[in-house]
Amino acid sequence: MDQNHTRDKTWLTVVKGAAMGAADVVPGVSGGTVAFISGIYPRLLESLGRLRPGLLPILFRQGPGAVLRDIDGVFLLPLFGGILLSIFSLARVLHWALTHWPRPVWALFFGLILASTWVVARTIPRWRWQLRLAFVIGAGLAVLVTSGIPVHTPGAWWFVFLSGAIAVSAMILPGISGSFILVLLGQYQNMITAVAQLQWFTLFSFAGGAVVGLYSIARTLNALLARYHDRTVALLIGFMLGSLNALWPWKQVLVSLRDAHGVLRPVVQRNVSPTTFAAQTGNDPQLALVVAAVVVGIALVLLVERVARVRH
Repeated sequence: MDQNHTRDKTWLTVVKGAAMGAADVVPGVSGGTVAFISGIYPRLLESLGRLRPGLLPILFRQGPGAVLRDIDGVFLLPLFGGILLSIFSLARVLHWALTHWPRPVWALFFGLILASTWVVARTIPRWRWQLRLAFVIGAGLAVLVTSGIPVHTPGAWWFVFLSGAIAVSAMILPGISGSFILVLLGQYQNMITAVAQLQWFTLFSFAGGAVVGLYSIARTLNALLARYHDRTVALLIGFMLGSLNALWPWKQVLVSLRDAHGVLRPVVQRNVSPTTFAAQTGNDPQLALVVAAVVVGIALVLLVERVARVRH
């Protein structure tokens, strides 16, 4: 019975990792948000914070098994397995959906994040002015980041390393899209090409930076949650709500980039009203379908929360 329970928890962790990976591939959606609303965020930060140079003596003296026990490998390995599986497979499905049904897909994300923000906010019993301020700062930062314009940057290995550290740090923050950070750094197309063509040197350079970024941000957030738990959570909730700026279904395209397959994809856009969208593009704003998708996203989060409460 315990073995079956452990197996079920492992597969659930893989699924959550796959959801994080799919979210992180798309500019505007954060894998950190998925971790936050699925209840694994504190454990993820704790595990990542244990990735440190001091593991090397443990590896040499006691072997890989001791290292895995130290970093909670039974959680991290399935989670990152799911993330990688999603990046190299499920993300293509998500890209297809965004290509053919962009507005309903963004609307679904919008509903998911909107409801998740409300659910997480309810975990704070009393919203004092310090928490409200942290919330406003988080929301403001998220809006500022998601409104940024890409810059041209070098493709050298050291900048790829630096981009990996910055982008993966952003991926851990709810509401801040690591892929969108790559767009701002001018590295999104470069990394999409590297994944599609298996450019190992570029991928390893990025992965090295990612390890440094994960370790740094995880330890920082762990310390903040330990000393200023409610204020940090309020800041993260602000990040989530502010990220809705990037998920608005009707947008005017300002900047586009070609992906690894030569397809032109919008990466920087301006929010517009449904009527303005129709006038500018000549396309159907699909208002009814978009509203339905938002409702479905909200309903899914509320259903998951209700099931979680019943199980506890």
